[in-house]
Amino acid sequence: MSITIRFTSRLCDLQQDWPQLSQGAGPFVDYRFLHALEACDCVGEDTAWQPHHLIVEENDKIIAVMPGYLKYDSMGEYIFDHGWADAYHRHGLPYYPKWISAIPFTPVTTQKLLGMTEPVVANQAVKLALSALEQQGVSSAHLLFTANEHRTLSQPDFHSRLSVQFQWHNYDYATFDDFLNALTSRKRKDIRKSYRQLAAADVTVHAMRDNQITPDDMAFFYRCYQQTYLKRSGHTGYLSAAFFDYLCETFRDRMLLVRADLSGTPVASALFFYDDTGLYGRYWGSLTDIDGLHFICCYLEGIKFAIANNLPLFNPGTQGEHKILRGFEPMYCYSMHRLFSAPFHDAVGNFLNQERPMLIDYFNRARDALPFNSQFTSQLKTTSVTQPEAGPDTYTRQEK
Repeated sequence: MSITIRFTSRLCDLQQDWPQLSQGAGPFVDYRFLHALEACDCVGEDTAWQPHHLIVEENDKIIAVMPGYLKYDSMGEYIFDHGWADAYHRHGLPYYPKWISAIPFTPVTTQKLLGMTEPVVANQAVKLALSALEQQGVSSAHLLFTANEHRTLSQPDFHSRLSVQFQWHNYDYATFDDFLNALTSRKRKDIRKSYRQLAAADVTVHAMRDNQITPDDMAFFYRCYQQTYLKRSGHTGYLSAAFFDYLCETFRDRMLLVRADLSGTPVASALFFYDDTGLYGRYWGSLTDIDGLHFICCYLEGIKFAIANNLPLFNPGTQGEHKILRGFEPMYCYSMHRLFSAPFHDAVGNFLNQERPMLIDYFNRARDALPFNSQFTSQLKTTSVTQPEAGPDTYTRQEK
């Protein structure tokens, strides 16, 4: 088998092959989503994200691709390696550029090596890619939020890093009330009370999908997105109005937009993406502070949508222990790291070995705080874990 690899800085070079190779891998490796980032200059020239996508060929036929970027900082990745960059700097070595396979500004577990199913061929291709990247002068290679690559790729080439997110699972709920009935009485009453309080304040919530989403809806969403980013982070967000407009034109069949109105005037909005793999909440913004509105728009309305559309899971985004009390279970996320300087590679490995038990402990404490009632717990597929499994988003599940 003659396997070769190369890189391209233009996703449009793969317009014919990428859609087929990425089928079934989730909305964020969809050609339309990634191309929107490049077409609207959210990545590329004048940004810290320079497209450097991997192409795997067999006898001059493209058999696999991997989204990739040369990074000149560590912003927008959500797997934090600032300490590693600082260690390089203190030793007089450049950490940037590095190469990462990730979805820009989108911390969601998804397959990265698209189209490749045979582990032997995948390992051969990645070894060639690592060699080429080292020759190109990058400091390191990182695969972030992998779905199965940490199982199929040769472990000695990489260090595996854990992180924890929270994800809602659909246990064949027929209605939203079925989900509420699985919670403790107190938590069930709290959620129903939050909806009553919004109604009493003359707040209405509207969920729109596909062609129901208009350019005006997206323009209002972007206004909310910018204002909330500015309040929290001091900048107006990583993504441009042109990016969201582009998605509204090309990707609406994978979008859910939730808008909240106060006395008929829009005041907040949340944007989600979905396909058969699940629902993914990503962006939120509000023009005014209303108690409980964020939880309803970003979490509870997403759960309603997932149940109504029989979606297996709902990933609401990164961070946030507050998600636990709304029925979002802890899940392990996996990333893979290869530093081309052997001493630094070994040092990072030692650090990750020390970090791992703390993350496992955090996972277990989060799991123990889940708000499901004792009757439902006997059916629940989650509760006890001592070590993360090798697979994606999985962990040992036993009854309490």
